[in-house]
Amino acid sequence: MKFRTKAIHVGNQRCQTTGAVVPPIHLASTYVQTHPGEWGDYDYSRSGNPTRDNMEDTLAALEGGCDALAFASGMAATHCVTMLLSAGDHIVAGTDIYGGTYRLFHKICNRAGIEITLVDASQPANIAKGIQDNTKLVWIESPGNPLLSITDIKACADIAKQAGVLIGIDNTFASPVLTRPLELGIDIVMHSATKYLGGHSDALGGALVVQDPDLREKLYFIQNATGNCMSPLDSFLISRGMKTLDLRVRAQSESALSIAKYLDDDPRISRVLYPGLPAFPGHSIAAQQMDGGFGAMLSFEIVGDFEQAKRVTASTRLFQLAVSLGAVESLIEQPASMSHASYDREDRLAHGINDELIRLSVGLEDVDDLIADLDQALDC
Repeated sequence: MKFRTKAIHVGNQRCQTTGAVVPPIHLASTYVQTHPGEWGDYDYSRSGNPTRDNMEDTLAALEGGCDALAFASGMAATHCVTMLLSAGDHIVAGTDIYGGTYRLFHKICNRAGIEITLVDASQPANIAKGIQDNTKLVWIESPGNPLLSITDIKACADIAKQAGVLIGIDNTFASPVLTRPLELGIDIVMHSATKYLGGHSDALGGALVVQDPDLREKLYFIQNATGNCMSPLDSFLISRGMKTLDLRVRAQSESALSIAKYLDDDPRISRVLYPGLPAFPGHSIAAQQMDGGFGAMLSFEIVGDFEQAKRVTASTRLFQLAVSLGAVESLIEQPASMSHASYDREDRLAHGINDELIRLSVGLEDVDDLIADLDQALDC
């Protein structure tokens, strides 16, 4: 089956009892067993739930993994990966990463004695230089958040494999529609399922996808032991969202490219960050590892300062001022004061996340209406 067919049919088999086309939501917290100590397929919903299993089956099929694990949030999924490590271990991560990941690495993992080194992952040689004798995990994003930097996924995966180090990627921005990192040698793919997978700003969740059954068992043990799993209702909503994932992401990507081209010609804008622009660093690599589009996320810097950027983000009418991304409605935010406010300011500026930077999540509205909205906001 091709991608769009998998999204509709894998994990969405009709109910065998009633014939319902849509599988029912299983809200039960516990399940009756036939004999003490003899466990059925399900015993307690923290350990397994039919609705969550359906969602995991769909995502695993879309990413090309042996299985997926669904969590209460994207950060819970990322935290599970870090719990594979022990005190004294080391993580090499890209500089262009989600603010919540930066906060987890620098303000939670460090308390457990885990060291963190951030490098510019758009140059794979920096990953190789950052690996130490105690490095146990490499963590990248491509496109990065919020600068949309492109990392050569296969090159980084090869470096990690040669060093005997696990490598994980946050694939939220691209989604499996555009990039399937397991095919490029990545060990662990993470999604904030809240974003493109769900796609409607009404569900919260995260997920990990792997190809190695042994690695899956290690991650599942941590998930079950710590109890961080996706709820049945969120699982149902995200399963529903994935049925239209391919259609949504491709349409949103087309609109984002049009908006990027418009902004690139606007004298009120000093810089546009979008992998689909030929002049953007990493464009050629993005074209190789992204399938038929460059994503629906883009950032730009205005000719102005922190307060001017705040005024622009507060003046749009269709782009709604909110964190998050990937849904049918377009969103706008200022990373310095919102999604990446958890960065230490010196680190944020050092990594290129400037005060005048604005990030867009392009939705499914008519692209001409979105451009007109940005035009009037830039005049405020």
